[in-house]
Amino acid sequence: MARSILLIDDEPDVLRSLGRLFEREGWEVFRALTGEEGLRLYEASRPDLVLLDLYLPGMSGMDVLDVLVPRDATVIMLTGHGDIETAVEAMRLGAENFLTKPVELPHLLAAANRAMEKSELRRTNRLLAGRLAEGRDTSTLGSSPRMREMARQVELLAASDNTTVLLLGESGTGKGWVAQMLHAHSPRARAPFVEINCAGLSANFLDSELFGHEKGAFTDAKTMKRGLFEVAHGGTIFLDEIGDLAPDLQPKLLKVLERKTFRRLGGTREIEVDVRLVAATNKGLDAEVQGGRFREDLYYRLNVLPLTLPPLRERSRDDVLELVHRLLGGLRKQHPRGAAKLSSRALDLLLGYAWPGNVRELRNVLERALVLSMGEETILPEHLPAELRSPSSASSLPVREHQVVMSLEDMERKHIERTLVMLDGNRTQTAEALGISRATLHNKIRLYGLEAVGRD
Repeated sequence: MARSILLIDDEPDVLRSLGRLFEREGWEVFRALTGEEGLRLYEASRPDLVLLDLYLPGMSGMDVLDVLVPRDATVIMLTGHGDIETAVEAMRLGAENFLTKPVELPHLLAAANRAMEKSELRRTNRLLAGRLAEGRDTSTLGSSPRMREMARQVELLAASDNTTVLLLGESGTGKGWVAQMLHAHSPRARAPFVEINCAGLSANFLDSELFGHEKGAFTDAKTMKRGLFEVAHGGTIFLDEIGDLAPDLQPKLLKVLERKTFRRLGGTREIEVDVRLVAATNKGLDAEVQGGRFREDLYYRLNVLPLTLPPLRERSRDDVLELVHRLLGGLRKQHPRGAAKLSSRALDLLLGYAWPGNVRELRNVLERALVLSMGEETILPEHLPAELRSPSSASSLPVREHQVVMSLEDMERKHIERTLVMLDGNRTQTAEALGISRATLHNKIRLYGLEAVGRD
């Protein structure tokens, strides 16, 4: 699919000439005469690049730049009245380049291509830095044989990046997390990952969100809007609660999967798109098919590579313990004044509870505990909801009297030790699995006295 550019300039002749230039080079071009119109177009079309004039009526180019940069826009400033101070300020605010009119057209095209290359490189670097930090490494699924097998399946599915994946499981089991994991480990990882929940949305609204619309397609369609399939070109689109997809949209989705083309709402042009679809549902789609609520042909097209995520009550205590450690580590960044330790009884209650809401419920309970324990050293049972403290939810395993508390450091030590054993003491693989550098792992091994772990 062609790259897209938004031109914002108050001179119609400039818009026409630059627009023709980029269209000849295969770009999709959007045009705006004011900053306000440009911002509206940016939100509707999400172009790959913005070429922004400095002096505009109403909002100035610098004001527009200040709004665009936090939205991850790639912007080149263009002006007929450039000076060094203004250029420096624009670059400080986040502009990719600052060009002075009249600019030679080959130079402008080269600058646009360089800006796109740098933008894609930054996206790749953010991906590599964030993948493990956000817990999207497959080792974070768990260390039990069942979850290790699931991690292996996720890696295999990620490599098959043109095949549709259907994620099954109860609400809150982490289907969205696994969808991000599939994208992050796939050859499409440098391209966008976009998601939408199909539940509770009208057919018309979802049609516009997924496939976009042309200007004038309906009463409020003041501008053209690119849909999520266009935004996700080259990457992955995640459709959560696919079982709730409106019947009117099911044929259109089937067409995209089979032909890789679609039309915007109100449009006549077929748009080609290359995306990998990951869908998720907590419903039995076969029953939905039998009930006439879901197309059978779409079901078979989605159900190529199904993957079922087990509820927490079916996972091992070690898997849940590792999940508690990972979630607490992330939540403490948001609530640094929360307690740094878990009492053994609180931990036992967490590990023994059935978790009908699964990972989502566990995360909410841990966040609540951190908030209630602010200023204290230890998370205690009274910081947990009443339903966890009732006799019916208590763990069947006895509490060891000598184990008064388990700190996050204790949990980290246990997690590192288990990973070392699982990987036969291989330090490089262990560091990669944990998402830390080899030097950091070496320091933690010395700190926790784990030098001999995993080695005969």
